[in-house]
Parts: sequence; structure tokens; C-alpha cells
Amino acid sequence: MPIWFRKLTGSRRKSTADISHATELRDWTATLDATELRDSFDTALRGNDNGTLFAILREASARTIGLTPFDCQLRGAYELLNGKVIQMATGEGKTLVGALAAIIYARRGQKTHCITVNSYLAGRDAHWMRPLFAFFDVTVGAIHEHMTSDERRKTYTNDVVFGSINEIGFDLLRDHLITRRQDQVQTSPDVAIVDEADSVMVDEALVPLVLAGNAPGHAPTGRISEIVRQLTKDEDYAIDDDQRNVFLTDKGAHIVERRLGIASLYDPENIGTTLVQVNVALHAKELLIRDVHYIVRDGKVALVDNSKGRIADLQRWPDGLQSAVEAKEGLDVTDGGRVLDTITIQALLGRYTTLCGMTGTATAAAEQLRPFYGLDVAIIEPNVPCIRDDEPDRIFTTDDGRRRALVEHIQHLQQVGRPVLVGTHNVAESEGIEHALHAIGVDCVVLNAKNDQKEARIIADAGLPGRVTVSTQMAGRGTDIKLGGSDEKHRDDVVRAGGLAVVGYGRHRSVRLDDQLRGRAGRQGDPGSSVFFVSLEDDVVAIGGAGESITAAPDNNGQITQKKAYSFIDHCQRVTEGQMLQIHANTWKYNKLINDQRVIIDERRRNILDTDQALNELQRRTYRELTVPYDTQVQAARDVELFHLDEHWARHLEYLDDIRESIHLRALARENPVDEFHRMSIAAFKRLASAAVDDASETWRQAKIDNSGVDLGERGLRRPSSTWTYMVNDNPLSGNHGSVVGSVINMFR
Repeated sequence: MPIWFRKLTGSRRKSTADISHATELRDWTATLDATELRDSFDTALRGNDNGTLFAILREASARTIGLTPFDCQLRGAYELLNGKVIQMATGEGKTLVGALAAIIYARRGQKTHCITVNSYLAGRDAHWMRPLFAFFDVTVGAIHEHMTSDERRKTYTNDVVFGSINEIGFDLLRDHLITRRQDQVQTSPDVAIVDEADSVMVDEALVPLVLAGNAPGHAPTGRISEIVRQLTKDEDYAIDDDQRNVFLTDKGAHIVERRLGIASLYDPENIGTTLVQVNVALHAKELLIRDVHYIVRDGKVALVDNSKGRIADLQRWPDGLQSAVEAKEGLDVTDGGRVLDTITIQALLGRYTTLCGMTGTATAAAEQLRPFYGLDVAIIEPNVPCIRDDEPDRIFTTDDGRRRALVEHIQHLQQVGRPVLVGTHNVAESEGIEHALHAIGVDCVVLNAKNDQKEARIIADAGLPGRVTVSTQMAGRGTDIKLGGSDEKHRDDVVRAGGLAVVGYGRHRSVRLDDQLRGRAGRQGDPGSSVFFVSLEDDVVAIGGAGESITAAPDNNGQITQKKAYSFIDHCQRVTEGQMLQIHANTWKYNKLINDQRVIIDERRRNILDTDQALNELQRRTYRELTVPYDTQVQAARDVELFHLDEHWARHLEYLDDIRESIHLRALARENPVDEFHRMSIAAFKRLASAAVDDASETWRQAKIDNSGVDLGERGLRRPSSTWTYMVNDNPLSGNHGSVVGSVINMFR
């Protein structure tokens, strides 16, 4: 028996005993007034008496928010307090579970972040649970994207803070640019309780958070954009099999050179400028698809967060790609930018002393949660057994045949009065199904990145009889669908009809995401069903089954029912899951070193911000007779050293990005790419600190310093006047892990 399983088994026995004790105390807690409950809670907390703690929490929850936790919810809170990721089915009340654990953590004096998948859920959960937190004198707040710095700073002082992983991460990155300690927004956290843990820790682990500042980028000129727009696919340029890289053919290169009036795109003076711009324009033209990767709203390009199906607010693409897409769509082209700092979700979560989480599909993610986060999984049995009917896939040879069958199936479900939830992968799919349904007279409501602000209302009504809801990435929505509507007024009618029907439009890249969609039906013992309509033309099949095929005869409707077809689809999905795991493992190897270097930079920043180190260092190297107040000298020295430290860190990140783009080619020379990356990055990092101090000393010697401080602008040294955030897909094996500039290397094939 594995050690981790024995550990979890022992934990379960202990939690069962504590929860049984809590049940025995139910009559006693009911006799206590509010003051007595709080006093008894503090006594139990000091004595580590979990049974009494949970009994009091159960009573307080019933009194304050009208919810009496089930035993399974108390068991879930217990496992969170032991640093586990718990698996609880949809509808089992994970929000309350997280709040119960957060109260105990906070009352222990540990600053706690409750991390959600989006700002809407953060605000909703903080508001919903606030009376329960207030009962125990625990302060709570929520971070959302429209807050000012002062509002964020105030919110982070609360004992418990709810916020999306992106907002919390970007606040940390912005704090890395401060030059005065009082400008810091975040306070150091102790505990992270992560809702939808597999979505945050696994799906988004490959999506680094990036902070960028305005600066000249690699945006293609209008002339280059026009030339690229006229090129022909498969003649002038080609796309590789995995749809990640696009590159000019010899014919295409000659066309571009002739129209630009240059001898060669590959001359040294053109490689870093013109060739990059051509490649960026090609990438925007072929690999970024409207209504899949972005939408156009109010005359602007808005990125779509793939894992959640929502607009990614305040986020842009790097390396001039944003400008290239804007030019492609005929919109006003915005400025380029440069990366100022970046951090992966994994490194961000590694800052917390205690990490735990909740999800409906933790066991399927265990292979990544244990090695990458050191987290074990605890399965919490549902309060009421699940009776959902999970039907076999319906497999079709073509996408057209699949769509026809799917809309007919939805029409039948609606006619019998069942609510239907259709899960799609992107905006284009959701709108295609909407049009197909309308063509046969079926009304539906679409939830995608174009109307995600209406999410709460759409989800609230999704359980009404005969309601058809088409949603992108339902796995990232984090909200439950109640049978009969939000007030469950028509619940009995829906139950008699068979409950919520979940219909998946194609398999996801992992079975875990399929299970998250399935889990929307059958909550709390409700009736329901799920079925996936799969096409052999789906991306999962094309990628996972690359080089393979099946010979199976479809029926008159184009459906394949042979057993080997089901096995083939399962095989394709396992292959894509394995690819994702391999990408995660390699990304972790590269990013671990970068994060180790960031820790050193952060320590250097702390010393500069909190001591007189910068002034002493600069005066020792370049002594200046200054007549300004000492505090002004200290801050001037901080401004100088931090400017150059940040500037060299940004250059270092650019260098690491460049070498990562081509490091996979080292394998051709029988060298280990990871080892080579480590060797080159360590050598560069050793030069960073001394170079930053050298530049700071030169600035200190010449810059104007008066009673108002140091004037860096006079020396042409200016911090970015604006910053923005974005996310990139990070795959160091592809040769194009998000930065389009790196694709230049692929154009020499």
C-alpha cells in the first residue's frame, strides 16, 4: 500500500471521529448564545479540539447564512486544514467548505487568500459568506479588476481575501516595480485555498502571467501587413502539423523581398526587424482566429481566456502580435510593449506557506498535483449518491454529421421539457450551434466571451423546463445549475422530465475537463444525464491520433457504433493528456530556475526598499557631496538602483525568452536542452547584478539630485508610463512557446 494512501486513510479515520463528535455536540451548541459560541470556539482552537470547532461552525453557519453544513462538508474543511486538495462533486457546497476552513486559518492568525477562477465568483463568495466571517470577527474582502491601487491595498489588509488567480498574480507583479514601500499593494499571505484547484493549478499552470510596459515592439508596419494579407496559404507560406508555427516558403520569401525592395529577408540587418514583423503578421493572419482566440468589441481586439471562455480583461499579446491582429481586423493599431516581469501560476502558488484546494475532479489531476505541488488528494463522498446517467459517446465521421445529430437530440430533449446545457470549446462553436438550433425552431441562450457579463443571470435560468443553454468552457464557470430555475419553482416538473441534460460538443483535451462538464448534471442526488457528440475531425482526435486511423462503417446518419471507435477516441484523449503532462514537466524545469533567480532579485529589492543599502553602496562607489536632506538622498539612491535593477531584469527575461525559443535545437547536437538553458541562464544572471550596479553608479555620478529627489528623466531614463497584463501559452518544446519573435528560427527550415 502506498505511503500517501495510508496517510489519507489515517486522516479519514481521524476526521470521521471528529465529525461524529461534532454531531454529538449539536444539542449543546444550540443552547449557547453568540458570545458563548465565540468563547467556546476560541477555547477549542487553543486546544486543537476539531470536533468542538466543527460543531460551533455548523451552528454559526445555520444562524448567520441559513446553511447547516452536511457531515461531508465538515470533512472537506478538515482535509483543507490538513493541506489537501479535496474532491467534492458539483453542488456539494464547496464555497461553504472553503469558508469554514478559512475561518479557522484566519483565527489562527494566518493571512488567507481564497482563490477563485474569476472576479465575479470572488465577489459573490465574499458577499455570501461575510455574515459567517463577521460572526467570528474575521474580516473579509474581494479583489476585482476595476479596483484602484488604494482600494486593493485596503482590501488586502483583511484576514481573508477572495480573488481570482490572475488578479492576485498581477498585483504581485506590479508590486515588483514599486520604488517606495508605501506603494506596495499586497501583504505577505500565509494560506491559499484554491477553488476549482485543477483548473487553476493544472490547466493554467502552463499560462505565465506577464506584466508589460509601453515600449517599441515588433509590430508589423502597415505595408508589411498588406503584403502578408495577399500571400496564399500552402504556396507562399505553410503551417506545421500541430498548428503552432507558420513560416514562409522560398516562393513566399521572394515575393515579400521583391515587394519590400530588399535583397534578402535573412540578411543580418533584416532578421531582427523585417523578418520578425513578417512572421508576426503571418501568425496573426493564420494562427489567431476571430471568435476563437479573440473577439472584436467596441472597435477593439479583446482576448478570450481559453480555460474559462471569458474575455481576458486588460490583457494583450506580446511582441507586436496585438498590433498585427488589430491591423488584420482594420482597427486602430496600438503601441507595442516589452515584458517587465513574469511569473507562472505554479511559482505564484509556491509563495504560500500552506496550499490546499477544492474541485470536482481532483483524482484525475493527481499525477500533476503531487509532483508539481506536493499535494495529496482526499475524496469526499457526496451527501447524496449521484444517479446521473452518463451515456456512451456518439461518434460521427464528420463535423457536419455530428452537428445535425446534436441539434436533433437537443430538440427532442427540449420537447420533453428537460433543460439542456450544451458545452462547447470556443465562441465560434457556440454561435454555430446557436444558428443550427434556430434553423429548426429551437430557442437557446448562448454564454460565451461576448456576453460573459450576463453569466449570473444565464446560469440562474439554465435549469428552467425546456431551456437550452449553449456555453463555452463550462468547466471554468464555477457555478451550479438548480433544477427548475434559481428559485427552483419548477423543480418537480424538471425532475419528472429527467433532470438537466448535459450535451458535450466534442471531447476536451483531458477526461478531467469532460467530467467537469458532466458534473453540472446530477447535483445533490438530482436526476440528469450526459452525452458527448464526437467527430473524427475534432482537434483531440487529429492531434491525439496523428498518424493513426480507424476503419469503421458509419450508419445512414454518419454515426459509428463499433466498439473499436470508442477505444480509439479514448486513446486519442489519453495521448493529448500525456502531451499536456510532458509539456507541464518541461515547463516546470525551465521556469524553476527563472523563479529561483526571481527570488534573488526580490531579496535584493527588499534590501534596497527597506534599508539605506542603496545610498551606502552608491556613495562608496561614486561619492557625491550632496546638500539635500538625508531621507531624500536615501530615496534618490533607491530610485536609481531600482531603475537599473528592474531594467536589467527585464533584459534578462528577454534573453531567456530568446534562448528558450531555440534551445530545443540543442538536441540536434546531442546536448540536453534543459541543461544548456540552465548553463546559459546562470552565466547571464551572474552578470546581471554587477552590471545593474555599474549602470546605477554612472547615473548616480551624473544625475541631477535636488530637494525633490533624483531627475532620471533628464538622463533619458523613464519607467513605462503605462502597463498591462497578458497571458501566453508556455511550451518550451515547441520552439514557439508564446513569443512570436522566436518563430523566426522556424522560418529557416
